[in-house]
Amino acid sequence: MMHMTFYWGKEATILIDSWKTDSWASYVLSLLACLVVAAFYQYLENRRIRMKLFAAERRPPPEIRAPLMRWRVAGYEAKLGVKFAEAVLFGVNSAIGYLLMLAIMSFNGGVFVAIVVGLTFGYFLFRREGEDSALIVDNSCACS
Repeated sequence: MMHMTFYWGKEATILIDSWKTDSWASYVLSLLACLVVAAFYQYLENRRIRMKLFAAERRPPPEIRAPLMRWRVAGYEAKLGVKFAEAVLFGVNSAIGYLLMLAIMSFNGGVFVAIVVGLTFGYFLFRREGEDSALIVDNSCACS
């Protein structure tokens, strides 16, 4: 039976039918896994933001940005590699964010608390002061 309201207890089904907790040990390990994945989500978000900031710092001055200069073509290839890496990080981060959202939709109070604490702990560990205000993040997920 799937719960449609928050409940507290050690019996929970998280994400897939085979991830069921029926003992306190499996429940606590599942909560720990949710916490670690939520903190890892913040770590990946930090890496993506830092990569975007790094790419923004390497722009040539406006007087050198002539479209027909030879070095500009080589710079475009490097920029394309960074853009591809950003896209991969964004995809992985989005997938983890949606999986966290689906885990919360198990409606187990412990899972909810573990994910929120993991996101908070990850934000505290991996985000730097002023980093978010220096860059507008184009994240479509609500959990960043």
